[in-house]
This record gives sequence, C-alpha cells and structure tokens, in this order.
Amino acid sequence: MAIANPSQPQYEEYAIAQLTAYLKDNVCTQAPKDFGDVLPSYCTSLVDVGRPQLQKMIAENTDQLNFIFFSIYRTELSIGPFLPGYQFETLAVFDKFYTYQAQKQ
Repeated sequence: MAIANPSQPQYEEYAIAQLTAYLKDNVCTQAPKDFGDVLPSYCTSLVDVGRPQLQKMIAENTDQLNFIFFSIYRTELSIGPFLPGYQFETLAVFDKFYTYQAQKQ
C-alpha cells in the first residue's frame, strides 16, 4: 500500500491544478467589470502565465509526512506582505488526493 501513496510530484500537479482552477473560477471572476470582460480575461491569462512560478512556490513550501497507508502534504503559500497567506493539508492515499484543510493565515 505504501507504494500506492502518491509521490510529491503527483501532489504538486494536483495542487497546481486545484490552485489555478480556484483562481480562475473565484478570483478572476471577481475582477471589476468596468472595462467589460477585459480584466477577468487578463486575470485568467496571468494565472496561465504564472503557473510555473506557482508550481515552484508549491514545491518549495510543501512538507510531506509519509505513513504506511497514506501521506499527508502540508503547503503554506504566501505571495507577499499585502496579501493573505494560506495553509493547506491534503491526504494522499491510493493515488487519490483529499484536501481536508484550507486556512487563511
């Protein structure tokens, strides 16, 4: 079963997919509509362009705890002093991921 626990690179792929989907669906859609759909569209493009940097941040700020039957990944993301940071905890078992904690810091 320990072999079936997803690896850190698999977690990073999962985490970046979740983060970019969240940003596009929740953050970009909240952009002001003063200029029509220009800002939300630009925001979505920025998320796509920034994906490698976001993935690097996830890789550098994730700790993995391995247990016999599962792994736990803890990721702390903070972009800058003017934006809130977030802490995520994800259970990895049988090639599946379950994020059970997401806290704003």
